[in-house]
Amino acid sequence: MQQTNYQLFDFLDFNTELNEGDRLWRACTPTHVEEVKGTVFITIPFQKQNNSNEIAPDLTVATKEFKLRLKAYGDKILRVSMAIGEPVLEQSEMLELSPELMITSLSVEKKDLEWIITDLKGNKKAVISLKQPETDWWSDLVPAPAETIHLSFFPDGKKEVNLSATDMFSPARHDAFALAFVERNDTAHRTTFSLAAKADECFYGTGERFTKMDLSGKTLQMRNQDGQGVNNRRTYKSVPFYLSSENYGLFVHTNSFAKFSLADHSTRSAQVMVEEPVVDFFLIGGDAPEEILFGYRQLTGFPTMPPLWSFGVWMSRMTYFSADEVNDICDRMRQEDYPCDVIHIDTGWFETDWLCEWKFNETRFPVPEKFIRNLNKKGYRVSLWQLPYISYKALQYEEADKNEYISKSERNLSGSSNFSVQDFAGTIDFTYDKATEWYKGLLRKLLEMGVSCIKTDFGEDIHLDAEYHSMAPDKLHNLYPLLYQKAAYEVTKEVTGDGIIWARAGWAGCQRYPLHWGGDSACSWDGMAGSLKGGLQIGLSGFGFWSHDVPGFHGVPDFMNSVLPDDIYVRWTQFGVFSSHIRYHGSHKREPWHYPNIASIIQKWWKLRYSLIPYILQQSEKTTCTGFPVLRALILHHPDDRTCRQIDDQYYFGDNMLVAPVMNSDNKRDIYLPEGAWVHFFTHEVFTGNQWLKNVDVPLEEMPVFVKQGASIPMYPEDVNCTDEMDLAKVIEVVF
Repeated sequence: MQQTNYQLFDFLDFNTELNEGDRLWRACTPTHVEEVKGTVFITIPFQKQNNSNEIAPDLTVATKEFKLRLKAYGDKILRVSMAIGEPVLEQSEMLELSPELMITSLSVEKKDLEWIITDLKGNKKAVISLKQPETDWWSDLVPAPAETIHLSFFPDGKKEVNLSATDMFSPARHDAFALAFVERNDTAHRTTFSLAAKADECFYGTGERFTKMDLSGKTLQMRNQDGQGVNNRRTYKSVPFYLSSENYGLFVHTNSFAKFSLADHSTRSAQVMVEEPVVDFFLIGGDAPEEILFGYRQLTGFPTMPPLWSFGVWMSRMTYFSADEVNDICDRMRQEDYPCDVIHIDTGWFETDWLCEWKFNETRFPVPEKFIRNLNKKGYRVSLWQLPYISYKALQYEEADKNEYISKSERNLSGSSNFSVQDFAGTIDFTYDKATEWYKGLLRKLLEMGVSCIKTDFGEDIHLDAEYHSMAPDKLHNLYPLLYQKAAYEVTKEVTGDGIIWARAGWAGCQRYPLHWGGDSACSWDGMAGSLKGGLQIGLSGFGFWSHDVPGFHGVPDFMNSVLPDDIYVRWTQFGVFSSHIRYHGSHKREPWHYPNIASIIQKWWKLRYSLIPYILQQSEKTTCTGFPVLRALILHHPDDRTCRQIDDQYYFGDNMLVAPVMNSDNKRDIYLPEGAWVHFFTHEVFTGNQWLKNVDVPLEEMPVFVKQGASIPMYPEDVNCTDEMDLAKVIEVVF
């Protein structure tokens, strides 16, 4: 649809001809409030509006009443929900409530002009205002405004978050609606609500967004797609959660398609539109961003701790094609003193490249159990690629089709990947318990051979024009990666004892099943910058462990064959060393000896990575029980520093390290040091914070990394080939 710059069309998706049967219903002044067993219900009438972009009530139609429900969780979380055309989903796969997050009873005090809702401690949680706006009559040229709802929330008992009650130019021209729903052909179809936004308010999160730090001024789709890079509006990981600089978070509890307009369609409002006739969201309060993220994780689950070996170097490319090739690479790593823990085999281990059948090619990998066992003896874990779609040509097709383990359709469905001509018969149906167990069985055979990790690639898209066992496809689409990754994680944990996958797609709750990587970035400076932006935003969306393809996935401009520049390989390696996990992967050769001019530099950085593993373990443990990710946007530590609100090319690595990757061929960059005293990690030079270091020269073999003065960094003092050789009793503390 061509952009009109009118909210009704561009955000609420009305057809400009107004001929699809859509009609808007707006919330009016509440008529009743009551408390029932500690839960508050607010009766709200909705008035139908005329079928026009000139907003006006259709007074020939009676209002409809619905009850808005308020529930408090602990001291700082408030749930707001309303069933309009469907019941509220009380529990879902997205929610994994912490045991200590108990429901808190609410009570109501009615006064003449306002109703005040408090918890048992007397903390104010919401206020419904019945006051009429003050007027000084001068003219009837423009009619008085129609009824609306004035409702303020106080999720933590202190911070006020208001519904956006009067975001309009005139009664006929609205830029946002506080609370409304849309009927299509007299049936409730979608809902919207808006929260008032301040002029200088910033927004963060919503998933892995490859864009500037502050998301204000953007409208974002909550609909996963194959991102096909990290420099566009598509994203592999959408999360219906944002973090506001006004010290609150919003989590919309839905798996339906949705949109967030963050001070975009109107600079006065943060608007949400969900393609379902239900309103259900959580407001999370706190005194700091980390506290709000902690509250979000209390609702949707905390990341679990990946195994020690996963923090070592992973080596991969697209792809290795034989056991001999893999063995040669692994042996050469050891011979040339490159520490490495994981060898990943991408699409080439099957009978036919890309034809996923969960079975080794018997010619090129003749005895896979022995092959894996021998790699394990050398200190290597094996990771394998696969995807959740069944090809018509796959060995499992007939079984999957007969038993309805895959989505069903009356016609052939094309689901080919970007790199393959395989057509997929359907998507594995994780809404069906028997299909889930069948899939786990496919993985279990591989894991029992000795495989350590499954790469749960794809999952952003499913066959939408097909049927699934117990969920409509448009409801399943966003939720699918959660069900997919949960299945792979659970069977891996069951067989190996290690809770780990390597995943690309994401939705609310996926952070429980680490770890995730940033997708198919270009081997370019903008690919590196886009990757970091995505990593910062996903860390502000509840995820804890995140990685990226070093040194980018695909060539530029020749996707498969462009030469990878040496300086990009080095700079991306440095970025990878200071990420929660480091994996080399891409469309062609990635092993360091193919880049002889820089191979010795790469070796030094890999050795540094292993010396830092004790620190990374320490910070990872913290990630599993707080709101912090490992790789952190500066605002998590400096929310009141307005400069930090905009910085998307630096980050905290754990509590004590500030990292500023170089992302250009000039070997220069500006560096911002927040308040405090900082010690350069390599030179030990001391700097005073709250200043910019401008146009700093950074030779290729160096990187700007700073440590908080006085911080103690646990490090491993000896060179090792892999983490199996580490004796953590030898860890030393280095005080900067």
